[in-house]
Amino acid sequence: MANIPFDERDGFIWLDGKLVPWREATLHVLTHALHYGSAVFEGERAYNGKVFKMREHTERLRRSAELLDYKIPYAADEIDAVIMATLKANNLKDAYVRPIAWRGTETLGVSALQCKIHLAIACWEWPSYFSPEARAKGIKLMMSPWARPAPTTAPTAAKAAGLYMICTISKNKAEQQGYSDALMLDWRGYVAEATGANFFMVKNGALHTPPIDCILNGITRLTVMDLARQRGIEVIERLFKPEEIENADEIFLTGSAAEVTAVGQIGDWRFTPGPVTAQLAEAYEKLTRE
Repeated sequence: MANIPFDERDGFIWLDGKLVPWREATLHVLTHALHYGSAVFEGERAYNGKVFKMREHTERLRRSAELLDYKIPYAADEIDAVIMATLKANNLKDAYVRPIAWRGTETLGVSALQCKIHLAIACWEWPSYFSPEARAKGIKLMMSPWARPAPTTAPTAAKAAGLYMICTISKNKAEQQGYSDALMLDWRGYVAEATGANFFMVKNGALHTPPIDCILNGITRLTVMDLARQRGIEVIERLFKPEEIENADEIFLTGSAAEVTAVGQIGDWRFTPGPVTAQLAEAYEKLTRE
């Protein structure tokens, strides 16, 4: 299904309280979220009919909406239930799940107090985020020309649609130049994250990862950190400049889509996927399929 446009697929999408045929789940062109980026969303994975850490994703979706100054009109239990109903309606057990909430069409302007809040749940078959070949030898990253914004300039703790504009620009540029993704720095010049995944560096057996002052605190990130600690691997959250990466023993990314993906190259620097990455990737795969 990878090459089928998303508006031309078959199945069902849960939209504002009911399942509707996939092709009928449409919006008006004057929807507030389209013009002002006032949507929040999640990316979740279902493995063998079970959504991994579904409640954590649901709670983050609700928190993201609150950071954008609105409230999703469904409780967490209701959202979890309709996620499972949508998977069942589409006869899917292994899938990607996309809940999204947004401001509607009641007003169109910077002020959005009168806008109705909508919620939709979609799910579809999901292959590897990166090609199996690229993952086997480690993916290639370039440095993004865009920086993650400071937390005083944007709601950086929210998984909000508008914050991904610079990610799209960065990933497009990377793919055009033969890379899989781009590594973004923060507004101070410290390492931040990839365009849709968190960043980890292995040095002398310890994990080093940026703090969450301007990046998304990924659910997979937290899971992998816990898995590392359970195995006696030290986890260090700290700021570091890109120059430190050159001497790393291993590099990997984490995310619901990326899972645990080794990095083999960043710009001119090259790395060999190693035992820490392999151990954590195996542990994560086992955990998600329990």
